Amino acid sequence: MTHAAAATVTPIPSQPTPLGLLLREWRAARRMSQMDLALEAGVSTRHLSCVETGKAQPSRELLARLADTLDMPLRERNALLVAAGYAPRYSEATLATPAMAPVRQAIDFIIGQQEPYPAVVMNRRWDVVRINRATARIVSLARGGMPRHNNILRQVFDPEDMRPVMGNWESLAGDLIRHLHNEVAATPLDQGLRTLLDDVLAYPGVPARWRSRDPDAYPLPLCTTVFAGGALDGEGHPLRFFSTITTFGTARDVTVEELRIECMFPADERTAERCKALAAGSA
Repeated sequence: MTHAAAATVTPIPSQPTPLGLLLREWRAARRMSQMDLALEAGVSTRHLSCVETGKAQPSRELLARLADTLDMPLRERNALLVAAGYAPRYSEATLATPAMAPVRQAIDFIIGQQEPYPAVVMNRRWDVVRINRATARIVSLARGGMPRHNNILRQVFDPEDMRPVMGNWESLAGDLIRHLHNEVAATPLDQGLRTLLDDVLAYPGVPARWRSRDPDAYPLPLCTTVFAGGALDGEGHPLRFFSTITTFGTARDVTVEELRIECMFPADERTAERCKALAAGSA
């Protein structure tokens, strides 16, 4: 009498859903295990595992707690909600809409008050949204015209744009690339930032060491920009600025949260006087 061999069944491992993939990506970016996230968000590890594999449907309240714990930007919180089958929670209006009038007024006030020194408004991908008159005066004088790109990083890294007139290019570009590496690591699903990183690293003359992120290296607390060239102050001295960044910390709109206003201040008296002279038309 023969006996049929017992069939061996290999269990199919549970696969993450689109929501689960998002959560895993963000846990990896924040260096959190499933247990770490579950403990900090106040949910059982088993339930979180079921959410990631699609065996359990999370509530909007749970998703909000997970997003808070992972410190996700508003855009990514919307993506998390959509992946779970919910409608986005946060609006994303353009600055031109009537509802954004108070935001436009605030921006205009900030960059207007910055005169006679430069101020630039950027979005999350470093695209220029608005500049004040001082920026136009100084940049066009330094370069002999306005930049060829509408993106700050492309302006700085492109040898045919602002790069030749940056007196501290390697220091400035190195600091900016550290910022960009950190932003890519902090928002793992933003393909636009990854593309921007690849593009600026592809420009000629970019040091090979900048291609890898050093997790222990941090950008300088203040960004310093030096515009070189005799046309700037008439005597061959560069104009030196340090920058501060303003954000809308309590924003409930995706567009507003992603805006950054860079205000540049003179780093020496010669720069301050030259900026005042340019504004007065006596340069």
